[in-house]
Amino acid sequence: MKLLLTCEHGGNKIPKAYKNFFHTPVLKTHRGYDLGALDLFQFLKSLSDASFFSTTSRLLIELNRSLHHRNLFSEFSSEFSKKEKAELITTYYVPYRAAVEKNIKNEIENGESVLHLSIHSFTPKLHGEKRNCDIGLLYDSKKKKEQEFCKQFKEGLLQQDSSLQVRFNYPYLGSADGFTTYLGKQFPKNYIGVEIEVNQKFASENVLNLELKKCIFTAIENFKSMNYSF
Repeated sequence: MKLLLTCEHGGNKIPKAYKNFFHTPVLKTHRGYDLGALDLFQFLKSLSDASFFSTTSRLLIELNRSLHHRNLFSEFSSEFSKKEKAELITTYYVPYRAAVEKNIKNEIENGESVLHLSIHSFTPKLHGEKRNCDIGLLYDSKKKKEQEFCKQFKEGLLQQDSSLQVRFNYPYLGSADGFTTYLGKQFPKNYIGVEIEVNQKFASENVLNLELKKCIFTAIENFKSMNYSF
């Protein structure tokens, strides 16, 4: 089994040509990027066989959405011309997603299975509602292998820290439009795609709590040592 790590919302960078369209305060919030996600991704990177990340703000173009999705462009970039939008897709969206997809394709063609963990984080409170979760594992409930992995991974996390609140398909549904669900359709066999969502209450100055990072690292390391195949 090959481990693939990705981080689609690792930063809040806006290219110079587009900076005038964006408000800096918004870019610094959870809407601009996933706080602490890139830090966790980098911490886990040594476990992976391949890794890809982006530091371009999701408010410019949303790498975790399909081209047809209404939130591909934010309220800032949705006002861009067709030509400008096409340039964003060509420059940022396609290269990132194509590189990840090519990696999976090559591994599967070489007889390997791929476990893809997409690293994200979520705001502790949204629209005034507190989110009661420390780590969310998002998967397609129709896919038995993804369900099995998440159950085992949850057990592994709780072995490291029994106080953690780990939930399935929370705070979002794993079957919703996203990069892992898209890839699951492209690779119906020998691919498992799961989003790991970490509560941003564990992040400070864009750095995730060290003990939590160690917990996730060890849980993945232990899972890999099982020589799991699917």
